[in-house]
Amino acid sequence: MRVAFYAPLKPADDPTPSGDRQMARLLLAALSCAGYQVETASRLRSYDGGDPASQRRLARVGSLLAERLVRRLRRRPELERPDVWFTYHLYHKAPDWLGPAVSRALAIPYVVAEASHAPKRDTGPWAEGSAAVARAIAAADLVFSLNPADEPCVRRLMADPRRLVALAPFIDAAGFDVAADRHALRAAFRRRLGILEEEPLLLTVAMMRPGAKLASYLCLAEALAHLRARRWRLVVAGDGPARTEVRSAMAPLAGRVVFLGECDRAALMEACAGCDLYAWPAIGEAYGVAFLEAQAGGLAVVAGRAGGVPAVVAENETGLLVEEGDARGFAQALRQLLDDPGRRRTMGEAARRRVLRHHDLGGAAVQLRRQLAALTKG
Repeated sequence: MRVAFYAPLKPADDPTPSGDRQMARLLLAALSCAGYQVETASRLRSYDGGDPASQRRLARVGSLLAERLVRRLRRRPELERPDVWFTYHLYHKAPDWLGPAVSRALAIPYVVAEASHAPKRDTGPWAEGSAAVARAIAAADLVFSLNPADEPCVRRLMADPRRLVALAPFIDAAGFDVAADRHALRAAFRRRLGILEEEPLLLTVAMMRPGAKLASYLCLAEALAHLRARRWRLVVAGDGPARTEVRSAMAPLAGRVVFLGECDRAALMEACAGCDLYAWPAIGEAYGVAFLEAQAGGLAVVAGRAGGVPAVVAENETGLLVEEGDARGFAQALRQLLDDPGRRRTMGEAARRRVLRHHDLGGAAVQLRRQLAALTKG
C-alpha cells in the first residue's frame, strides 16, 4: 500500500531540529516498518503567526497546489497512486489546506496523526486556520491521538468518535538501552566532562527558543537555585536563538552547568548513559519525545505536569510530576531523587521497561498497520 505523507507545520527533512520534525521522521519510519511505501506529498509549510490575510493567501495557494497534485497523481498508473493520505500534526497555526481536497478528489481515506482544536481560536487572529482544522478533523476517516489532552475537543468534531484512536508517542529505542555497560559509560562520560563520579548529573535536552522553551529553562534555573546546598551538575544538550538568555539564567549557578550544544543521536545516547536524572519543567509541552529517550536510557524523570506529559512519564513509577511552572515544587521533586539514589535507579529501570513495552517504534508500526489495513481493507 502506498501512503502520501504530509506535515504542514514542518517537513520531515527540514534542517531545523525540533520535536515536530523528530516525530514526523518517526512516523515515516513506523509506516515503512509496517510495510508501506511512503512518499512526501508536499513541502508546503502552512504555519502562520496570526495574520488573517496570510492565512487566506495560504488557503488559496493550498487550493491551487491540491488541484495540481490531483492532476499529477491521476496521470500515474492506478497501482502507483496513493491508497491513503496521512497528515501529521494539525493545529490552528498550521492547518492542512491540501489533504482533505486531495483525498476527496482521489476517493482515498484521509488520516491524521496528532490533531488539536482549541475553540477559543475560532475567533481572533487564527480564525481562518482554526476553521480549516475543524473541517479537516470532521472530514478525517481516522485520527490518531498522540496527546490525550487533545482528545475532548477533537472528539466533538468527529461524526464517529470511534475514528479517534490513541497512538502512544514513540521512539526508536534501539541503542538507548545501555544497562549492562552503564557503569563504564558513566565513568567515561564524566571523565570527558571533568566531573567527579560522586556528583549526581542532571540532564536536560531541549532547544533554546523564545516562548515556552525559554520559560522552562528559566523555571529550571530558578528551581536549581534552591538546591545550591546539594551536590549536582546540570548537563544541557541543546542550542538555539535564545541561547544568550538561557546562559544568562544559568550564570548564577556558579559553573555547575555544562553546555553540550546541539547533539546528534549518538551524543544523546552517551549523555543518557552518563547522567543520573532527567529534569525538564515542560511548560507548554505537548508530550516531549526527549522524555521517552531519557527513560529509554534508564533515567528517572522530574517533569512538569503539562499537556500529554503524564501519558509518557508514569507518576511515582518512572518519575515525579510537578505542577506546570512551579519552580519550588520542581526543586522539591529534584531534591527527593537526588537524596535517594536507590529510588532513582528503581524508577530508571522501570522507565526503560515501560518505553520498550509501550513506546517503541515496533509497537507503533504494528498499530498503524492494524488500523490502516482495517480502513483500506488491505
